[in-house]
Amino acid sequence: MTPEKASKIGQSEMVQLYSRRSSVPYELWGRLIERAEKQIDILAYAGLFLVEQDPRLIDTLRQKAAGGAKVKILLGDPSSPAIERKSVEEGATGVMAAKIRQVQQYYNRIDGAPGVTVLYHETTLYNSIYRFDDEMLVNMHVYGFPAPHAPVMHLRRLNGGDLFGTYADSFDRVLSASYPLPGSGVAA
Repeated sequence: MTPEKASKIGQSEMVQLYSRRSSVPYELWGRLIERAEKQIDILAYAGLFLVEQDPRLIDTLRQKAAGGAKVKILLGDPSSPAIERKSVEEGATGVMAAKIRQVQQYYNRIDGAPGVTVLYHETTLYNSIYRFDDEMLVNMHVYGFPAPHAPVMHLRRLNGGDLFGTYADSFDRVLSASYPLPGSGVAA
């Protein structure tokens, strides 16, 4: 395949670009979660907004896993230097670790559920990645701005495209370096 053709397919993989995560309609998040049958992957520092927007999210994730979907949630280790650095860069020292500890309370409810993996990472995140089978939302991080104020790409996997695959590979690299948090109460 020529580079020009690969580029054209890559452009077609982008469904929509939102100027801010807060501009992504929650109906889209809900639709992507509901339609996912094989996998739901979440890579974020906290991703607290998901459980705040939908009080049924944890039950939905449990049901998806019971139905055969693999649910993988990768959260920032609240004790890691990367988390404190992110908080400082956003002008809110200590806030990110507090958000992670808060979201842990939700994910404790699916502790041990078959098909659910909750792990922690110390990665410097350039993007938060939310994958739902062959679609994903990529929240691009911008220095000094909180994630709700940064752009989001809605991508879909297309044969011959490499944009979706680039972000899927990034998720997998962070997954391979992730670990259970001792004493978190969240099963790996």
